[in-house]
Amino acid sequence: MSAPKPYVREAKFWVPLSDRPGWVRCDLCHRRCLIVPGKWGVCGVRKNENGRLVTYVYGLLSAYNLDPIEKKPLMHFNPGSAVLSISTVGCNFYCQFCQNWDISQSRLEKGLYGKYVEPEQVVSDALSLGADGITYTYNEPTIMYEYMYDVAVRAKKAGLFNTMVTNGYMTPEAVDEIGKYMDAATVDFKGGGNRDFYRKYMSVPNPEPIFETLKAMKEKGIWLEITNLVVPKGGDYEQDVRRLARWIVDNLGDRTPFHLLKFYPEYKMLDRESTPVKTLERLARTAKEEGLKYVYIGNVPGHPLEHTYCPNCGYPVIERYGFYITAWRLTKDGRCPRCGTKIDVIGTFRGKSVAPQPVWL
Repeated sequence: MSAPKPYVREAKFWVPLSDRPGWVRCDLCHRRCLIVPGKWGVCGVRKNENGRLVTYVYGLLSAYNLDPIEKKPLMHFNPGSAVLSISTVGCNFYCQFCQNWDISQSRLEKGLYGKYVEPEQVVSDALSLGADGITYTYNEPTIMYEYMYDVAVRAKKAGLFNTMVTNGYMTPEAVDEIGKYMDAATVDFKGGGNRDFYRKYMSVPNPEPIFETLKAMKEKGIWLEITNLVVPKGGDYEQDVRRLARWIVDNLGDRTPFHLLKFYPEYKMLDRESTPVKTLERLARTAKEEGLKYVYIGNVPGHPLEHTYCPNCGYPVIERYGFYITAWRLTKDGRCPRCGTKIDVIGTFRGKSVAPQPVWL
C-alpha cells in the first residue's frame, strides 16, 4: 500500500449532485464544473474520487521566489516591499499566449509536478528572508485555494500581508472566505475583456463574472489594481479599453491603478508581434480620457508611464525603472510635495528594492 500524498486533500467549495449519483459540482470558480467520478475539472488539478472532490496541488509548489511587489504589478500597495511569491500548477483558463504556460498549462504539457512545502514553512521562510508579505501568483491562485487560505491565515498572524495575482474568476463564496485574509489583488484582464477574445484565445465562454468578482473584492476592502494585456490583432481595440476604463471608474473608483501591459509572443501565439509602444500610449490616453487618474504602461522599462504622477498637478511623485523605485517624493503623510494632494498609496516606501530571485531553501 503506497503512502498517502501530502498534497492530495479534500477540496473546498463543492457539492454532490442528488440527481446524478456520484457526480459533484465544483463551486470554486465560475466554471462550476460538473465532474463525473474519476474525472478532472477544467483546471486539471481537482478530481472526483468516488463522489468526493479532491485537490492534487495542496502545497505542491512550482515556484518559490523573493520578488519586489512592483513585479505583480502593485504600485500603490506598500511600495518598495519584498514578497515571497509562490505558485502551484494548473489554471482554469487556457490562454494561448500565457507567459507561464509551463506551469499554468501543465495539465496539457507536463502533468502535475512540484515540491511539497508545509504552510508553516512558507511563513517561516518569508520571515527569515525579510519579506513583508506573501503573494500567490505565476499560475492562477484560485487553483491552490485550500493551500492559499491556510498560508494566508498563518501569514496574517505572523504580521505579514497577503496579495494575489488573479484572473478574477473566483466565485463570490470563495471571495467571501479568502477576503478576510487577502490585503491586495492584481486582477488581470486580457484583450480589454472582449468576449470574443476570451472565447477564441482563452477558452473562457464569458468574462462577465470577473466584474462581479471585482465588486465583491472591493466590498471586502481588498486593495485592487487592474492590468490589461494588450495583444495585437484582436486584443488591442480602443473601444474595449474605453469600456473597461469606464467600468472601473464607475464601480471601483477613478483612482484605481490601471496597467496596460506589453505582450510578447509566447506559447501558442508566436505569430504575433510584440505590442507597439505607440499602441500602449494611445490606449493609455484613452483610459485617462475616461477618467482614470493612475494609468501605467508595463513591460516597457524606462517608459515615463512607469511613474506615478499627482492626479492634480501632474508632478512625478514616485519614479520607477522596471520593478525598482528610483525616486520617492511623497511627504510623510503621503501627499504631493508641490500641491498637497493626497496620493492614493497604501503604506509607505519600504525601500528594500530586492531583485527577483528563486529561493528554494
